[in-house]
Amino acid sequence: MAIGNDEKRVVVTGLGTVNAIAGDPREFVSALRNGVCGIGSIMLFDTGGFRTHNGAQVRDFRPRDVLPRGLSPKRMSRSDLMALTATFQALGQAGLDPVPESLRGEMGVVIGGGAGGLLEAEDFFWDYLREKGRAARFSRLTPVCCASTANHLVTKFNLMGPKITIMTACSSGATAVGLARDLIRNGAARAMIAGGTEPLCRMTFASFNALKAVDPEYCRPFSGNRAGLTLGEASGILILESLADAKKRGVRILAEVLGYGVTCDAHHMTAPDVGASGAVRAMREALRDAGLGPEDVDYINAHGTATPPNDLMETRAIKEVFGPRAGRIPVSSTKSMHGHTLGASGALEAVVSVLAITEGFIPPTIHCETPDPECDLDYVTTGARPLAPDVVLSNSFAFGGNNTTVIFGRCREEGERLG
Repeated sequence: MAIGNDEKRVVVTGLGTVNAIAGDPREFVSALRNGVCGIGSIMLFDTGGFRTHNGAQVRDFRPRDVLPRGLSPKRMSRSDLMALTATFQALGQAGLDPVPESLRGEMGVVIGGGAGGLLEAEDFFWDYLREKGRAARFSRLTPVCCASTANHLVTKFNLMGPKITIMTACSSGATAVGLARDLIRNGAARAMIAGGTEPLCRMTFASFNALKAVDPEYCRPFSGNRAGLTLGEASGILILESLADAKKRGVRILAEVLGYGVTCDAHHMTAPDVGASGAVRAMREALRDAGLGPEDVDYINAHGTATPPNDLMETRAIKEVFGPRAGRIPVSSTKSMHGHTLGASGALEAVVSVLAITEGFIPPTIHCETPDPECDLDYVTTGARPLAPDVVLSNSFAFGGNNTTVIFGRCREEGERLG
């Protein structure tokens, strides 16, 4: 059967999130508008002896209060439970809870992540040592596998379409959204659960402290006194489907996934290419894929980690791609509020990008109070800005030089082009 244009266009019909400043998308909008900071003392594990004791931890997370009755969190990790909670939110908004039986064979999951059930593995390890192996329940290690989240999602919702777990460090969640869009465009699925999930854990925290990549207080993206990132945890989930199916169901269309670009620096395990070539190519490839030009972008959700080299590299990349217009495009890093959530960050910031379109505002970059002459773009530092962007470009630039840029747009009727 020939695939019409509406089948080729992929839209977002549901959002879900659990993060340090919000337990659902409605709370997230309010927190982003008000510049709420979710960074504080980590309570999940002992941070004694480290460079910082702060992180963007999800507080008062009680999945039993939000998951349907009869669904047990047993043998699920904190990471799994955050993703499951966010998925129920997204499916509910999309009108797909429960998922219709007719769709289950053509709906799949693409999840980006990293630590998976490592927090639970660490807890098991310490208990095992303390108890000298007595009464050790090795079933506690069931959710350690990074594919655990995708496995739980397809099982809980009885989905039989593609099931994929992506690990490209901090670009995992963004890449998951782009790949899910391709699977629908290519006819491999009609709908996809796409996003990312990442918990805080000791090993990740220790690693970034050893790298001296964390700010002892809180992150300050693009600020002249920035001293590193702040680690966080979150899940961000989007429901994607073809425009044709969304129209048929009569569901509200939140945004369209217009295009994405994926590149690699082939440069260094942790440091970005200071020449910004990979980031530039990712943005240009996303624009090409979307059929748009630099003049069409209304807002850039930056990777904005607050590490000195990354913020400088991203600023240079934006200037190269957007030329003289770069200084007139609002750019912000919401990591200043919810922290750097690693494998979930690209998906969480995809949720931010869609909310910017649907709610008509640009979220701020908080804590950016000291000018940096080399970071001189419009970083929206004085509070949220009322603006209804039609096109949002979201960057995720990860360790290993894994770069992904995703472009979202306000969905227009057949025949119209954005910009």
